[in-house]
Amino acid sequence: MASPPPLSPPLSGHHHHRLPSAVEELLARICRDKSLPPPDPIARSELAALGEEASLRILHDISAARSVRNLSGFIMYMARNSHVALARNAEAHSTQESACFSGSSSPALTSNRDESTACPLDCKIPQRQTASPQMEALGELEFMKAFLILSYIGKSSLENAISVGFIQRIKFFPMSLFELEVWRELGHKYISDSDRRKGPYLQVTKTHLQRVLGDDNVLLVKFVEEMRREKRSAHCIVSSSDVYHKIAKEGILVGLRRYYFFVSKDGGKEEKKKSPTSSPVKCYFVRMESSWAMDKDEPYILSDKLIHEARTIFMHAHTVSSLAKYMARFSLILSKTIKLDIDLASVHVKQIEDIPCMDEDGNIVYDEDGKPRIHTDGTGFISEDLAMKCPGNIFKGHCLIPGDIQKILDGSGILERDSSSRQCRSCSAEPPLLIQFRLFKDGSAVKGTLLIDKRLPPNTILIRPSMLKVEADPSISYIQSCNSLEVVGSSNRPKRTFLSRNIIALLHYGGVPKEYFLELLMNALDDAQNVQYNKQAALRVALKYGDMDDFLVARMILCGIPLGEPYLQSRLLVLRREEMKALKEGKLPVSECYYLMGSVDPTGTLKPNEVCIILENGHVSGDVLVYRQPGLHFGDMHILTATYVKDLDKIVGNSKYAILFSTKGPRSLADEMAGGDFDGDMYWVSRNPQLLKYFKASKPWVRTAPRIKVTQLKPTQFSNTELERELFEQFLINRFKPSYTIGTASDCWLMYMDRLLTLGDECAKQKQLLREKMLELVDIYYDALDASKSGLKIEVPSELKPDQFPNFMEKKYLDKDKEYESKSIFGLIYEKVKLSQTKDLSSNEIWQLPCFNLEIPPSCLKSWKEHYTEYLAEMSQVMSMEHESKESKDWMANKVIQKYKQMLYGASEFEESNRELDDIFNEALAIYHVTYEYAKSVRIAGRCCFAWNVAGRALCMLHAKKQSQYSSILCLSSVLREVIC
Repeated sequence: MASPPPLSPPLSGHHHHRLPSAVEELLARICRDKSLPPPDPIARSELAALGEEASLRILHDISAARSVRNLSGFIMYMARNSHVALARNAEAHSTQESACFSGSSSPALTSNRDESTACPLDCKIPQRQTASPQMEALGELEFMKAFLILSYIGKSSLENAISVGFIQRIKFFPMSLFELEVWRELGHKYISDSDRRKGPYLQVTKTHLQRVLGDDNVLLVKFVEEMRREKRSAHCIVSSSDVYHKIAKEGILVGLRRYYFFVSKDGGKEEKKKSPTSSPVKCYFVRMESSWAMDKDEPYILSDKLIHEARTIFMHAHTVSSLAKYMARFSLILSKTIKLDIDLASVHVKQIEDIPCMDEDGNIVYDEDGKPRIHTDGTGFISEDLAMKCPGNIFKGHCLIPGDIQKILDGSGILERDSSSRQCRSCSAEPPLLIQFRLFKDGSAVKGTLLIDKRLPPNTILIRPSMLKVEADPSISYIQSCNSLEVVGSSNRPKRTFLSRNIIALLHYGGVPKEYFLELLMNALDDAQNVQYNKQAALRVALKYGDMDDFLVARMILCGIPLGEPYLQSRLLVLRREEMKALKEGKLPVSECYYLMGSVDPTGTLKPNEVCIILENGHVSGDVLVYRQPGLHFGDMHILTATYVKDLDKIVGNSKYAILFSTKGPRSLADEMAGGDFDGDMYWVSRNPQLLKYFKASKPWVRTAPRIKVTQLKPTQFSNTELERELFEQFLINRFKPSYTIGTASDCWLMYMDRLLTLGDECAKQKQLLREKMLELVDIYYDALDASKSGLKIEVPSELKPDQFPNFMEKKYLDKDKEYESKSIFGLIYEKVKLSQTKDLSSNEIWQLPCFNLEIPPSCLKSWKEHYTEYLAEMSQVMSMEHESKESKDWMANKVIQKYKQMLYGASEFEESNRELDDIFNEALAIYHVTYEYAKSVRIAGRCCFAWNVAGRALCMLHAKKQSQYSSILCLSSVLREVIC
C-alpha cells in the first residue's frame, strides 16, 4: 500500500542566491537527511554574504544538530550571532505536553476550581473569516512559539494582550530570544514566575504516533483531581467525570487548532518510578481540525477524518475480541522505538504456525480455556540482511552504547550516527541475535521478538499467529495505512547482575543458606563504606551508577583527580547513599548471573529440560538456574541444563546474548515462569556454583482455582459515539480509580514469605497455612498483571491481607503497632545496612586543584561570571516548579546544562568540538574558578557541579595532561565494568 503523503511538502524556487558548490551539496544533504524544505532566499543570502568557509562551518554544526525544525531560521540566527548555543537550543521540538489543569499557562485549560470557567467547553472553533488578525498571525509561527504566546497571556484575550506587529517582529527569533522577548512583553504581566516556560517539553525517544503525525500534532494531556482528601465526594467525582467527557467530546482548543482524545496508556510501575507524585496513566490528544492558514496549506494525514477513521491508519483496532483489549493493543503506537529504515513494501512478511505443546503420546495439550498451549508464544524469525540493518544495543527504544554507554573514557566514540534515522550502529559486523519489535502493516499490528535466521532468503520476516495482536479488516483495505517496522530492544551484552528480594526469597526457600546472602552483603558493604576513600571501591560504584552522570565520577577518578577533591567527595557520598539504599532493598551483587532475552530453539533438538545459552565466548554448558521477573511462585525458579546446539551456528552465526528454550514437552518453560512468553521478556540466568549447590526446585506454577471468565462486548458492537465514550471512560477509571491489586498482592506475599522463612519444622501446620495463602496471592497477582487485557476486576480479599508488616518494608503510613521486627534474611539485611549507614563525614572545606591554578584571560573570567549568574537564576526557576514531575525537572535542568556546554564547546560535547583546545581549556578553567569561588562562599561542595557538568570532560583531559610523568591509555567503560564490577 502506498506510503502516506509527506506532512511537510518540499518547497522549491529558493535559489535566487548562488552558493559555492560545496555549500549547495551540504545544504542538499541536510535537507535530505533531516527531511527539511530548502532554506528561503533570505537565509541563502545570509550564507552567500558569509562566504564558503564560514557557511560550511555553520552548516556542519546544523548537520550535527539533534533536531532542526526551521532551517531558514537556524541559518539566519547562526549567521548573525556568535553564540551558536542559543540557536541549537532553539531547535529542539517535540511532543507537546499540555499542562491542563495544572497551571494558568495552559492556553486551553487553567487551574481554576470552577471547571465551567477553567475549560472553554462551549466555544466553537473559529472560522478563518471571524478569527482576529492576531490569531491569524500566530498561524504563521512555529507551533512551539504560538503555544508559548498563548501560555503567557494567561486568561487575557490575545487581541488585548498583543499586536500583529509584535508577532511579526519576533517571528524569526531563535526560541531562547523569542521566549525572553515574549516574557518581557507579556508573560510577567499575566502569569506568575512559577508558570514561566512550562512547556512544551521534549520527548527524546520517539513513538510511531509522533513520527506519523509530527510532534506539533500530539498533545500529552494531564487531568488532575480537583478535590482532594476529605473535600472529595462522590458527587465531585461524577461532576469531574462529566466535565472530562465533555472535553473528550468537544476537544481542546489551542489557538485555531482543535485536538481530540486519541489514545491512552498506563505506564505501570516503571512510569511511577520516574515520577512518584504523578499518575502513570498517560492520555494523548491529536490535532483533527485547524483554521490556521498555514495548516490548511499543508497536507495532513488526518484531515477530513473522524477519530475512529483516524485510528485505522495506524491499525484496525476495532477487530480485537474485546473492548478491554482495544486500547491495550492500540497503545502499541506509544511504544518508545527506533524506526528501522527499510522499504516495507519490498519485505516479505509471511506467517508460520506456532509450535504446539504435546504430551508423551503426541497429543496437543490444551489450556483451561480450551486453547492449544504453544511453545513459540511471541517469537518469529528475520533474515540476516534485515537484521544487519537493525541498530544494536537497543533498550526500551533507546540506543545504548555497548555495555550501557560504550564510550571511550577520554570521550572518543566508536559508533557511527546515522543522521537521517538517528540510529546508533555498532562497529561490530554481527547483527543482534534477537530483536524486540513492533510491526504496523496494512492495518495489522504485530509484536514480539525476531530471531536471526541466516537460512532465510533476503528481505524476509516470519511471524506467528501468537504475535499478531491486531488483524487487518479486509472491508477497509482501501484505507491508507502507515506501515512501519519499529525496534524496541535487542539482545545486548548483560550488565552486572544483582539479586532482588523475590529472588532471595525463592532461593532461600529452595535451600540456599542465609549465610551465603550475608556474605554477599558484607562484601558489598565493605565496598560501599570505602567508596570515599578507596579508589577501587570508588571506581566500581562510579561505573555501576555511570548512567546517573554520564560516567563523570569515573572520568574524574581515572584522570588522576584525588578522591579528596571536594566535588568528587560530594558525588561519591551521593553514590554511597544510592548503594546503601539498594543493599537495604536486597539488591546484592552476585557473580555468574545474567539477564538475557529469551526465544526458542530453531533446530528443535533441545529436550524439555534443556536450554541453549549464548554469552560472550559462545555456548554455556552445565546446570543453570532460570527465573523470570516478577515470579512469586515457589516453582518459578527452575533448574535446567544448558546444552550446546551443534546446528545453531548455521542459523544465528556469531550473534550472541540470549537464552533459547526447548520446543518439546507438554508446557512451555516460559509459561511455567509466571506465565511468561517470548515477546521480549528477560530471563535471569545463574550458573553460580554455590547457588546451584544448595538450591532444590519446587513444582512449577499451576493455577489453584479456575480463572474467572467475563463476557465482554466487542468494539464492533458499539456505535462510533458509544465507542469513544467507553474508551475515554476506561482512561478515566485507570486515571482516577487505579487498581492497587498488583502492589497489594506482592506486599502480602512478601510478608507471608518473611514469616515462612523464620518458622521451623515444628510449625508444619502453620507453614502449610501460609503456603496456601501465598498460592492464592500468586494467582491473584498473575491475574492482576493481565487484567488490562482480560477485563477482569481483581481484588485482594481481606482475609489474605495481614494485620502486620515487617519493618524492612518501611510502611511509613502504618501505625507502629502494625509493624514487627523481621528475623528473616530480609530483616537481617535491613538491620545490617542500617547499622552501617554512619553519619556523613564529608568536609565543607572547598579547595581547588593546584594544577588548575593557571593564568586565565580576564575576558574569559568576566564572560563566565555573567553566564554563571544566568545559570543560577535558570536553575532556581526550574527547581521552584512545584507541580512538575521529577522527570520534567531533570529534563529541563539538563537542557540548561546543554545550553552552557554549547557555549563552551560550540558543540554538544567536548569530543565533537572544532574549537582550539587552548581556547576550550581557558574557558573551562574560567568556569572552574568562578564556580569554586561561589561554592567557597556558600560552603557547599555540591555547588561545584556547574564546572563539572559543563566542562567536566575538558577539565579531566586537562588534568590528565598535567600529570606529565604518566602516560594515558584508552579504555572502554564496558571493559572496565567487566573487569572491575
